[in-house]
Amino acid sequence: MKLFLILLVVSSITSAQTECPKDYFQSPLDIPMQLSGNFGELRPNHFHAGFDLKTNKKEGLFVYAAAEGYVSRIKITHGGYGKAIYITHPNGFTTVYGHLQSGYGAIENYIKKEQYKANSYEIEVFPLPTDLIVKQKEIIAISGNTGGSDGPHLHFEIRDTKSEKIINPLYFGFDAVIMDTKKPYLMGLYAYPVDQNSIINGSKRPLLVNYIVTAQGDFIVDKVQASGKIGFGIVVQDKDDVSWNTNGVFKIEATLNGKLSFYYQFDTFAFDETKFVNALIDYKMYKTEQKRVQRLFAKSPYPFSIIKTDENFGVITVNPNENKAYKIEVADFNGNFFKICIPIVYSAAAVELNEEPKNTKYFIKANRENIFSLENVTVTFPANSFYEDVPLNFEVKGGTAFVHQDIIALQNSFNLRIEDTISSEKDREKMFIAYFDGKKYLHYTTKQYKNTFSIYSKTLGQYKLMKDSIAPKISMPKSIEGKWISDQKNIELFISDDLSGIKTYEGSLNGNWILLEYESKLKRLTYSFADGIAAEGKNELKVIVTDNVGNSTIFETQFFRSQKP
Repeated sequence: MKLFLILLVVSSITSAQTECPKDYFQSPLDIPMQLSGNFGELRPNHFHAGFDLKTNKKEGLFVYAAAEGYVSRIKITHGGYGKAIYITHPNGFTTVYGHLQSGYGAIENYIKKEQYKANSYEIEVFPLPTDLIVKQKEIIAISGNTGGSDGPHLHFEIRDTKSEKIINPLYFGFDAVIMDTKKPYLMGLYAYPVDQNSIINGSKRPLLVNYIVTAQGDFIVDKVQASGKIGFGIVVQDKDDVSWNTNGVFKIEATLNGKLSFYYQFDTFAFDETKFVNALIDYKMYKTEQKRVQRLFAKSPYPFSIIKTDENFGVITVNPNENKAYKIEVADFNGNFFKICIPIVYSAAAVELNEEPKNTKYFIKANRENIFSLENVTVTFPANSFYEDVPLNFEVKGGTAFVHQDIIALQNSFNLRIEDTISSEKDREKMFIAYFDGKKYLHYTTKQYKNTFSIYSKTLGQYKLMKDSIAPKISMPKSIEGKWISDQKNIELFISDDLSGIKTYEGSLNGNWILLEYESKLKRLTYSFADGIAAEGKNELKVIVTDNVGNSTIFETQFFRSQKP
C-alpha cells in the first residue's frame, strides 16, 4: 500500500536535462517567444499541458514545424484544441500545435479532403508516415483561436511518442529563449485543520497565516500554535523576464524537521492525470473565492505521478511537548526560489472558531458505492467518485434536485436519474436533464428509458428536467437572396439555440454537401468559396441546424456567382 501511496517522480525525466535534446526543436513561430501559459499551470479542471505562445493578440501568423518529421494525427473539434496538428519526429518525440485557424499547403488540402470524405467539420485522422512529410521550419499551419481558446494564441506541446506523456518544453532548450531571473512570489499561506479534533491558532477552520518578508526575499511566519493533524497550502505565481503575465510555478518542496513531507515538480505527466488538479487545490476555496490554494497534504492519497510524500501524505501531527520546523521552498525552472519557514508549537488553547456545521443526514464513504433517493430523483455515486469521505446535502424542491454545491471535487462521474410521471410520451421526446451554472441552464447528454431520464456528471449542484420545443435560429446579417456575389470569398450565417443547444448543422449547395466551419464562440458558420463547389450562375444554398432534442430549422436562399476570373 505504501509503495502506491508514496509516489515517485517519473524516472525517465529525473535526468531530463540530459535525455531531452537541447538544440533539436525550434520555436514554431518566427516572433520572439512569449508565454501566456506555461507547463503545469493550474487551469479549470486540468493542468496545462504545454506552452501557450503569444501571437501578438491576432490570428494569421505562420506556424512552423519545430523539427523534421511527418504529420501523424490531425484532430479538429469545436472545443479542446480546436484545429490541431501532431508531428511525429524521428528522435522519439511528438509535437502538437493547437487552436489553429487552418493548415497550410498540402496539409490544408489533406484536411479539406478528409472533411469532405467524412461530410463533417469535426474529424480525427491519422495520416501514414509517407503522406505528409515535413522539414524543420516548414510552414504547416496558420495560427488562430479555434476550440476552447480564450484569445488568439498557439498551443504548443512536446510528448514522448511511445508513452504519449507530455513533457515540459523547457527541458528542450527553450529555457535559454525564455529568460527568467525573477523569483516566484507568495500570494497567500493557509493552515488547515485536517480532522474534527485538530485546532490551529484557536480555529477549527482553515485560516490565512500572516508572514513577513526578509531582505533576501524569503518569508518568516509567527509561531503556529496547533494540536492534532494539520496541513498547509499556498497561493503562488511566477513571472519570467519576457512575458508580462503571471504563470504557474515549477517546483514546490515541503520538509518537516528537515525530512521530506510533500513534493512535486512539473517535469511530465499523463493526460489522464490532469483531473488531479482538483485534488491538489482547495476546490471549495477556488469555487467560492477564485483562489487556487495548492494544498501540500492529502487526507486521502491520489495517484498523481509527479507527487512524492512522506508516509503521512504531508499531514503533520502535533502532539504535546512537541515543536516542529516546517519549511516550504518554491522554485521556477531556472532555479529562482524563495523559502517559507514555519515554526509549529503544541497548544491546548480553547477553540474560538468552531468548524462549519454539517446539518445533513447524508454522508459519503468515498471507498464504497453510495445511493440516495428522494421523491422522483436517485443519485448513485460509485466507489471512489470522491477523493475523501464528505457530508453531502441532498434535497428535491419544486422539481429541482439539489445535489450539494459545486464545492467538492469529484474524481469520477456520478449518475443522476429523474423519473417523470406527469408528461406525455410526446413531450418526453423533447425533454432532457439540465444543470444550472448560476446564470443559465446547460444541456447534459441525457438517456431516456420509458419515463426515466438519466445523466452522468462530475459536477455537484442543481439539476432539473426541462423541455425544449423551440427550434434553433439561423440568420444572415446581409441578405444574398437573388444577388450576384462573385466578389465574395465567404458566406457567413449565425446560429443559436436558447435552451438545449446546437447539436448538428449541415449545409448543401445545389444539393451537394459543403463544409461549414462553426466557430461556437461567435455562433458563426462560414462557407469558403475556395472549396470550388459553387456553380457558374445560379446557386441554391440550404442549411439545416438541429438542437440537442431534435428541433430543426431550415434556411434556404439562392444567389448568383461567376466563377470566371
